[in-house]
Amino acid sequence: MKSKEMQSNKISVVRCILLFTLSSFLFTMLTGCGYQPSSKEAKKVMGESVSTEIIISMTDPENTVVLKDALDEAVIRRFQTNLRHRKDAGTHLQVELNNVGFNALQYDSNGYIISYRTTINLAVTRITRNFSKRYNAVGNFDFTISPNAIITDQQRFDAIANSATKALDSFVAQVAAEGTRKKK
Repeated sequence: MKSKEMQSNKISVVRCILLFTLSSFLFTMLTGCGYQPSSKEAKKVMGESVSTEIIISMTDPENTVVLKDALDEAVIRRFQTNLRHRKDAGTHLQVELNNVGFNALQYDSNGYIISYRTTINLAVTRITRNFSKRYNAVGNFDFTISPNAIITDQQRFDAIANSATKALDSFVAQVAAEGTRKKK
């Protein structure tokens, strides 16, 4: 008889522990920690519609085209907002390519460069109907080449596109930080 009582008590204790664990888990899931994705925070600052403009670099016009594609993709994917014509947009982004640099990172045993870092500096101006703010964004991308080789046009294009994307990610982070400080 005592063994049935003890077994019944053990089952009751296990049920209580499971019930407590389950209710704690549900409470945590329902209340959460208040985390919001950075795209939501950035959207508070950017608004529902954005237009983009790239100031053509006279010294490097080829890279400006790469930058335009990366900017439009960042607006759609990272800000989760719509691209519009300037007259219809709540926010206008004006991006200028300040400079692009290639620096040697690594050499092989014969002294040939085998790894480069591409650095891109952007000036991004965010313009709304009654406000304008300028941001500086920097992006880096590392890549390798064969010893005693030159950087091909495709490698150069890819490196600039990747570093431009990283620079725009830096801009998104700056805007998202503003969104978290913005009054709700």
